[in-house]
Amino acid sequence: MSFLLFTVGCSEDEHLQPNSESPTSENETVTEKGVESVTVGERKIIAQNLQEPWEIAKVNNTFYVSERNGSIVTIDGENQSRKPVKFDKNLANQPEAGLLGIAFPDDFTETETAFAYYSYQEDNEYYQRVVTIEQGNEHWVEQSILIDHIPGGQFHQGGRIEIGPDENLYITTGDATNPELAQDVDSLAGKILRMNPNGSIPEDNPFNNSYVYSYGHRNPQGLAWDSDDRLFATEHGSDAHDEINRIIKGSNYGWPVVEGDESENDMEGPIIHSGTETWAPSGMTYFNNNFYFASLRGEGVRKFDPFEETQHLIVSDVGRVRDLLAVDDGIYVITNNTDGRGIPSENEDVLLFISISQNQLH
Repeated sequence: MSFLLFTVGCSEDEHLQPNSESPTSENETVTEKGVESVTVGERKIIAQNLQEPWEIAKVNNTFYVSERNGSIVTIDGENQSRKPVKFDKNLANQPEAGLLGIAFPDDFTETETAFAYYSYQEDNEYYQRVVTIEQGNEHWVEQSILIDHIPGGQFHQGGRIEIGPDENLYITTGDATNPELAQDVDSLAGKILRMNPNGSIPEDNPFNNSYVYSYGHRNPQGLAWDSDDRLFATEHGSDAHDEINRIIKGSNYGWPVVEGDESENDMEGPIIHSGTETWAPSGMTYFNNNFYFASLRGEGVRKFDPFEETQHLIVSDVGRVRDLLAVDDGIYVITNNTDGRGIPSENEDVLLFISISQNQLH
């Protein structure tokens, strides 16, 4: 697989093609306020021809990418295979729905069992559920239901699953296009949920006998923890006012009562928001003291500095980005140009590696 060299600031209309190169130039350094600069270096296409990819997971040297159409793509070196998931319910096909988040516990190599979040339709209503799925030779199979009847809607399905530093599952849910549900702590919509890996409710959750960890969310799609185990989330705003929030258990993040710089007693404001612009933020990862998050509308990768409380678009020429995953020397990215809202080119979507380094400023 050939390496692709680009500089920050290339045209957003340019889509990556295998074995193609940009004009030769030095890797560009993005200098920002603070004590560090960011160098975006070489890129490499790891996999291509993905179909509406949604989440990246990595176990040892193997990648797993969920696709909204109900398959999981396995990428191991030069080998790439696609296996459908046999769910107990038929996947819903409304916008932003389908097979969304996946997560892999530490014992996956022994059990072949992972977690998945998917959308379905029942009695003319849309729902989501979190399940365990087991990998077989030809397909994955739904094994058990951990939580069910998360409200779904025409839009705003949430769908991110992450395993936290405490080994519990954290799940984002959207308001299911019914904003009032976000303020109802008895509803699972418009929330960040927390559960034990076996599906039970942790005893130290903030609300009695409830999976709800935080509420008042519109459509959160990214979760990541910093080096001090503090949880942050990305969230889609209404038309604009996309947010990054520091998530504190039991807190109310205001939707639909407040957004942006608006405030209300007992409601948390965002650390940073997009104002009248739109990021359309999705997956997020933590790398070298900064967060990096997917920007669907901005068609690239944004860096969020939690200390300076600033954000910058550092990659802007790969099309819509849905999810990111940090490793030792950079981040993996999946593009999302085949979701019906982008303009895919040949061999898209792709799993892409982007090297990133940070340099101390003096």
